[in-house]
Amino acid sequence: MSDWKNHGPRPVAAGEIAGGQLRYFDFVMAAFVAIILLSNVLGAGKVATVTLPWIGDWPFGAGILFFPISYVIGDVLTEVYGYARARRVIWAGSAAVLFMAFMSWVVVALPPAPSWGNQAAYETIFGQVPRIVLASLCAFWVGEFVNSYVLAKMKLWTGGKHLWTRTIGSTVAGQGVDSLIFYPLAFLGAEGWTTNLVLTVLVTQWVLKVSWEVILTPVTYAVVAFLKRREGIDVFDEGTDFTPFKARV
Repeated sequence: MSDWKNHGPRPVAAGEIAGGQLRYFDFVMAAFVAIILLSNVLGAGKVATVTLPWIGDWPFGAGILFFPISYVIGDVLTEVYGYARARRVIWAGSAAVLFMAFMSWVVVALPPAPSWGNQAAYETIFGQVPRIVLASLCAFWVGEFVNSYVLAKMKLWTGGKHLWTRTIGSTVAGQGVDSLIFYPLAFLGAEGWTTNLVLTVLVTQWVLKVSWEVILTPVTYAVVAFLKRREGIDVFDEGTDFTPFKARV
């Protein structure tokens, strides 16, 4: 592996680096999992509004401000390290979200001390978490795998050229599936959420998430170029087993 660092990025099949040590993979994985957890806790349950010219107030989920970064990182993972390592990170994120849901349930259910008067506020903030997390986990798991699969396949089709086509194309597919699963499952029938509001936020989120991907394309290019240069590899998923139902690299 050490000879990678003495040359520019070289094209390799994913199987060539199976089990190998990579300099920045762990940091990228940590960033991905952190964003997933924070987006679920802080952003998913709040509907904000923005005033649009000729339209007026338009609702959107507050999580849109940061959650799309997870898809950018997912693109970087697949582009630089290949589908198998991205798959491992998706499973790590799923496990972290499940633990967060369990921890939220336990903490909310614990009897509060008589001198602590914030139980009602705590339940308001975290009481929805199990339903939101279930919806988020299903949407995240399916959406991220669709995103990673589409990007990996498009990289083979394009011979590694035109990165923007596969980052945006995979996001259109992955975020579309994510939004179609998450919003109905999380909020349809919930207090304060009409069917029209759910559909409006769903479509708005999908458009905004794809727009975020487009806006962040220069950042994606810079991060991908940096990681490929420092890792010394450019992974192509030739011969990769694309099943999502395993975590081995």
